[in-house]
Amino acid sequence: MEYTAEWIARAVDGRLVGENTPVTGGVFTDSRECQDQSLYIARVGENADGHDYLDSAVEHGAVAAIVTREDVGPEKLTRIVVSDATKALGKLAKAHLRKLREGGKIDVIAITGSVGKTTTKDLTAGILNAFGPTIAPKSSFNNEVGMPLTVLRADHHTRYLVLEMGASGPGHLQYLTSIAAPDIAVELTVGRAHLGGFGSVPALAHAKAELVEGLAKGGTAILNRDDQNVYNMASLASGPVVFFSAKGRSGADVKATHIKLDENSCPAFDLEAGDVLKRVHLGLVGRHQVSNALAAISACLTLGLDPAKVVETLNGLRAQSPHRMNVFKHQDVTFIDDSYNANPDSMKAGLEVLGKLGQRASRRIAVLGVMLELGKASESLHREVGRLADEAGVDVLITVGEGAQLMSEPLRGKAEIHHFEDAKEAADLVRNLVQAGDFVFLKGSNGSGVWKIADEFSAKE
Repeated sequence: MEYTAEWIARAVDGRLVGENTPVTGGVFTDSRECQDQSLYIARVGENADGHDYLDSAVEHGAVAAIVTREDVGPEKLTRIVVSDATKALGKLAKAHLRKLREGGKIDVIAITGSVGKTTTKDLTAGILNAFGPTIAPKSSFNNEVGMPLTVLRADHHTRYLVLEMGASGPGHLQYLTSIAAPDIAVELTVGRAHLGGFGSVPALAHAKAELVEGLAKGGTAILNRDDQNVYNMASLASGPVVFFSAKGRSGADVKATHIKLDENSCPAFDLEAGDVLKRVHLGLVGRHQVSNALAAISACLTLGLDPAKVVETLNGLRAQSPHRMNVFKHQDVTFIDDSYNANPDSMKAGLEVLGKLGQRASRRIAVLGVMLELGKASESLHREVGRLADEAGVDVLITVGEGAQLMSEPLRGKAEIHHFEDAKEAADLVRNLVQAGDFVFLKGSNGSGVWKIADEFSAKE
């Protein structure tokens, strides 16, 4: 990114205070990450005020900052005063992407869904990297801060920009697509994540459809034919629609047939896409990954890329982002770490993996954290996960966080049960409980802290 402070001020509807300094070192919201000649965004969040870190930003190389107060920061720092720093970040990303599109060819691929966003993003970006310079989010940078920051990492060399777009309430995707209207919109699933913010699955489906409605002119919608709510979004698309199906539905443009799981629960399948017929061997754990892979393949084929190279590249990919179906061993204990976040649908997919892989285990141990943001359905959905744990043959259930203990009800009298309010206490039990031959599944909403347990054991490898 190479702009002057004056250009940035115009782009964000801000007022320039100080010198018209060049900004060439990127854009940051964390003062510690600032680099020479960079721009710092002084956001005011729930727990911290970015204006308190202006000195730190300058020490790390920032030469300009977007602020909401003029009388702050070192005197030498150029300030761009706005009413809302987070919205200014979005405006800057929008202006930056517009300049990139005016200056050359760049395709924007946006991905949303209740489950699988980050894995599909990783797969799509991994394939596209083999065809041209590709920018994709770090981890799950998919909100009103992380997504614009990803856009701002792209430059005139970037050929493909892969964006993950998340929503925890109505209007969120509409806002993100107003910043970066995608050329390809990938809709994975309408599950039961963040129900507390939407109220119902139909309301969630309506909000997820904002991605299709936000497509750039002539853009393509890639829809999951196996999810009725996603399938219904086809009527909202103003351009081409491509359907994918992990169930091999005849009406799908891209589908999987003859799915087989190997001894490590990694799926292989026949890819059928028009005249294309290739055998795919995924290096990811779980049958549910087939749908994510098909979504990534569909995006790449829509871009006109060589199918043989797409499949060859995909076959060589492994899990990229942390805490997402990462299988590792520690002292002859197998851990299945899917602890980044959780909702009922991702819990189901993970427990199915435990049931499959755990067939050769001494014991199947499930460490399940509370699922947050489920609203009024929370109690019934936690009990539902308990029934799924029972079906997976869980021998030991450890629940973490207030409300998580409801998952134990269907397993009473069938499994050894423990509950802790704190992840640290749960980790102490896991440390003393596990023995050689056990399979341990770790899953929970980020706020439950189950990921900390995963970190403890994976760090010892």
